Amino acid sequence: MFKRIDHVEIIPSDFDRSMAFYRDVLEFRLVSRTPVQAGPLKEVAYLQLGDTVIELLCVKNPAPMSSSVTTGYRAIALEVESMEAATTYLRDHGVYVTLGPIDLGTSIRAEITDPDGLTIELREWRYKPW
Repeated sequence: MFKRIDHVEIIPSDFDRSMAFYRDVLEFRLVSRTPVQAGPLKEVAYLQLGDTVIELLCVKNPAPMSSSVTTGYRAIALEVESMEAATTYLRDHGVYVTLGPIDLGTSIRAEITDPDGLTIELREWRYKPW
């Protein structure tokens, strides 16, 4: 019945700034961008990286994120081929690595944030425990 997680929705405070971050820095490919007139919703964009899809929602006057440590979803995790190459690339593009890299045995983990402070985990797997 249930197949997989289809996509993750993100409501940024600045739609164009987040679009540039995910597309130009994290190398997501813009799949579609559509104007919408549905209440506060103004525009929807789908961006894809491999089999992963995020949906950026442009809404009128979004409320600010209250805290990064609240009940609910905590992070998006991106698998990287080389943690060293990924963190060097991100630093060269002005992205601060907020945590790590940390060696966890089965993997190496680091964290960055998007322009609104949403945590993005980076993970280089030696082997996956599943």
